[in-house]
Amino acid sequence: MEAGRQRQGRLWSNLKEVCDLLRIQASVSVSSEELLFQHVQFKTGQRVHTIGQAFDTLYIVNSGFLKTVLIDEFGNEQVLSFPMKGDMLGVDGIHTRHYASEAVALSDCDLILLPFKKLTALGRVHNQLENMMYGVMSRELVREQTMIGMLGALSAEARVARFLVSLADRFAAMGYSSKLFNLRMTRHEIGSYLGLTLETVSRTLSAFNEIGMITVDQRTIGIKDAESLKTLRRLPPSRSRTKASAKQKAELDQSGDDQVLATA
Repeated sequence: MEAGRQRQGRLWSNLKEVCDLLRIQASVSVSSEELLFQHVQFKTGQRVHTIGQAFDTLYIVNSGFLKTVLIDEFGNEQVLSFPMKGDMLGVDGIHTRHYASEAVALSDCDLILLPFKKLTALGRVHNQLENMMYGVMSRELVREQTMIGMLGALSAEARVARFLVSLADRFAAMGYSSKLFNLRMTRHEIGSYLGLTLETVSRTLSAFNEIGMITVDQRTIGIKDAESLKTLRRLPPSRSRTKASAKQKAELDQSGDDQVLATA
């Protein structure tokens, strides 16, 4: 999948590879080599599509990380999602035939182009493929609805905790570590996505680090207690956290002393 195939100096993937990337079964009677989809690379900061741009293509993330945003009349961004490997972009353009959001690369990205006319033509011949593509679009919708529900029901700390759990799960699904990963987005972008300020996100990450749920090293996050992150409702008061942190440190120090005595 990573290698694809070269044609006219560009990288292409066949239908089966595209379906594998989307995590759907490709039992379609189309020759793998007859139907190819072109890859396009984007550099960090480049826009894949802009708000109001004419819609003609869906994009599938083969590698890299992006954000989709709405931009108001004053130029303020509202982050809608953080697409990564196996996710589909551009679905919001189907209704009006113009993209309703903007997609921006947060890292160097490799995207596969899925021309909408080609997809609809395939769907008319292969109903099963069309249904599976609808399933992919529905999956993206469910993720967004879950996020909306979370924003209305959870505390600020719980939002950040669930966000980290969601990221860990998505990294695991891609075959990467769910315990140690880099945040490609800034804390400001995380705050925009979760409906929080940059300061709240930074303070919450520091608190999680303080009580041992995670480790934080700039953009590198280590998940230490995934179960607590999944069930957390609110953080204890800062004074209680300080006592808990001190107790934890004392226990670790005592354990180290005991080991020294045992080996003496």
